[in-house]
Amino acid sequence: MFSLNFTKRQWLTLFVIGLADFCNAVCVSLQAPFFPQEAEKKGATATEYGLVFGVFELVVFVISPVYGQYLNRIGPKVLFNGGIFTTAASAICFGLLDRVQGHTSFVALAFTIRIVEALGNAAFLTASFAIIAKEFPNNVGTTFASLETFFGLGLIVGPMVGGTLYSVGGYFLPFVVLGSALFVTALLTACVLPKHPHACDAGQAGPNLKTVLKIPGVVVCAVGICATSASIGFLSATLEPHLRQFDLGPILLGMIFVINGGIYALAAPICGLLVDRFINPKISSCMGSIFIAAGFCLVGPISFLPMETKLGTVIAGLVLHGLGIASQLVASFSDALRTSIQHGLPDNIETYGLISGLWTSTFALGAFIGPSVSGALYDSIGFRESTIFIVGLHALVAVMIAIFLIIEKRQANPYKELNPSESLLKSRDSLFFSNSSLDKSLKSHRGSITIDQTGPGALSNLMMCNSYNNKQCQWSSRCERHDTLGQYYGSVDMRPGHIETLA
Repeated sequence: MFSLNFTKRQWLTLFVIGLADFCNAVCVSLQAPFFPQEAEKKGATATEYGLVFGVFELVVFVISPVYGQYLNRIGPKVLFNGGIFTTAASAICFGLLDRVQGHTSFVALAFTIRIVEALGNAAFLTASFAIIAKEFPNNVGTTFASLETFFGLGLIVGPMVGGTLYSVGGYFLPFVVLGSALFVTALLTACVLPKHPHACDAGQAGPNLKTVLKIPGVVVCAVGICATSASIGFLSATLEPHLRQFDLGPILLGMIFVINGGIYALAAPICGLLVDRFINPKISSCMGSIFIAAGFCLVGPISFLPMETKLGTVIAGLVLHGLGIASQLVASFSDALRTSIQHGLPDNIETYGLISGLWTSTFALGAFIGPSVSGALYDSIGFRESTIFIVGLHALVAVMIAIFLIIEKRQANPYKELNPSESLLKSRDSLFFSNSSLDKSLKSHRGSITIDQTGPGALSNLMMCNSYNNKQCQWSSRCERHDTLGQYYGSVDMRPGHIETLA
């Protein structure tokens, strides 16, 4: 189960990153209920303000892998704090846009501020995910999900508080209040967040993004992240125009916007615990895509369903969407990190930075595609017909993950447990090797090697648990240093003094 026996350092890290996640989510989501309407007053079309939402994510997509590659050299804390300060200052500046006269100037400044804000946000997110993996190595999925709960709570508070402040004090007030709150959080993290020592080796090239993307399991995770964030961005740009037919006030409209974020906040810790302890993360990802596709069938509702657009149906779709987000995003980070290490990447801050950068980058790519495509589709064919894009995308992702799981299961080695009376070394047609074939294989590696066979002649349950794929055990760490011997999965005694090379 999830352990709460954290050190003081871990509790402080969890608190400050959670607080920063919360304030960041508030600033990201506060403008969704009223910015499209404000942009239209300046003459902007849905395509244009959709791109204003989307360019933020495009910049994050481009810069996040760079941050991840150089995270160890820059330092996680420096990158984290610099990112929060930049994001807070940009959020306050975004609140001044209503004072800009003219359509062209408004759109140009909106793009500029969002680009700078994206540079800071990418730095903050990439560093925070890497710090989580470093500080909580045994509970990555659960801790990541817990922090995502803070992010989900921010998504709830942001539109509600933003809509309320907008109705009270106009466009500027929500940005200056909530941006200042994020700035104060940045000061707190600068004082509290622990430092991580640099471990650069200039003479040895570490892993890079190209290395990570050669791993099929990681690519599957990246595609799922991208599709999920596309669904979030799709709604951020066009849900408000779709809801105008119900004549909702700013506060009630803000409450509608928090439904999927609220469900995500509630479901994320449960999903994190499940993928850490009980189920294959890719099963969680597959179920997430199914939930998201079903949710978008109801939010429209999708054009081929003979249903009228009702507020209750939209709410039900948003609930399913929140469940799908939790199932996909929580599983994807821990799965990508675990898969990368299993495929030989070092278990250190460099790998954490690469996976963090990949997660942030692919999420941003989807968040760019979502609002950009949704704005164009909304202008051309309307909301109901445009939901086919997200439904089809996630149906494709679900099928892809299912096929990967089937192939992965067929390629898995058929281990079996032996009774104490069975011989460890069986015939060459069985799972294990005979004495002669084993000796022949080892001789081909490095001269003649003698093997101590004084131990028991059967593979016990404990040895089965200490297999090559079990990263936490002592056997695996030794097998990683002896590739040829490691393929026998515990059938060779690797302890010092039991294997010796003969002249």
